[in-house]
Amino acid sequence: MSMRLDETSNGAQLVEESSKTVNKESSGWAGSMTTLTHRNRRAEPVVERREVEDDTGRGAIQDEDKCDSKDLRLTLMEEILLLGLKDKEGYTSFWNDCISSGLRGGILIELALRGRIHLEPATMRKRKLLDRKVIFKSEAPTGDVLLDEALKHIKATEPPETVQSWIELLTGETWNPMKLHYQLRNVRERLAKNLVEKGILTTEKQNFLLFDMTTHPVTNTTEKQRLVRRVQDSLLDRWVNDVQRMDRRVLALIVLAHASDVLENALTSLSDEKYEMASSRSRALLDSNPDVEGNKSQACEMIWAVLAAFNKA
Repeated sequence: MSMRLDETSNGAQLVEESSKTVNKESSGWAGSMTTLTHRNRRAEPVVERREVEDDTGRGAIQDEDKCDSKDLRLTLMEEILLLGLKDKEGYTSFWNDCISSGLRGGILIELALRGRIHLEPATMRKRKLLDRKVIFKSEAPTGDVLLDEALKHIKATEPPETVQSWIELLTGETWNPMKLHYQLRNVRERLAKNLVEKGILTTEKQNFLLFDMTTHPVTNTTEKQRLVRRVQDSLLDRWVNDVQRMDRRVLALIVLAHASDVLENALTSLSDEKYEMASSRSRALLDSNPDVEGNKSQACEMIWAVLAAFNKA
């Protein structure tokens, strides 16, 4: 049995399981990751203008919707959690055992897009993305506590670890008790509090017979609708056949949504015809060879490395 600490706190938290089920956070990130094989017809509509930061750390405004009146800057992790939350209930599915590791993958990609980390250069012996180590690049603060905490771990670790190892370590899945301190705890609750501060979620207490739990229902449905629409448009109206031409943050969002088993949530409001088209295109994108795509000149290697890690799982 692998050793890990349960990602809970004595205070508020998002509940993954009912009191009679095992905490999904502790089950590891190597659990099954479902693909788009069926539809849940509950609609959760739609996206936002985003600020995109490339590998050099420079920001550029990406006009996803020129009609947006406000530009709330969300991290990839916050977007994934928002996609996974039930609007009224304010918690993620009890059966989703993938979102924990998906959020950690999002941390690595976010750090890479902000120019804080990168993969070591490919060599004859290390051509595959999963064989290459994550290298610390810059210690400039990101302004996000979770990102800075992960960056501190990466900086202090010698020898460097691979992408797959970092996802396991940050999730708390390790056989080495000396590495349990790498686990990022209460990630979902901390992300939810960030979204509360940004006016997208609220905090409530709900009673579930044997226990009380803190939930975070969606209050700003407009922002969630913009996010959902952003995912939908990237697979429909703004679809590009060449994945290398896709906006990096959009590509990362799709990869992480799939890895976290929340991509379906963004597509359920589509008509059957559009749903099938979006599903087909997302499968084609996710079935790409990460090592081939990641080694192309314009690619963000970290996005493809994270996809490769989840594919291997």
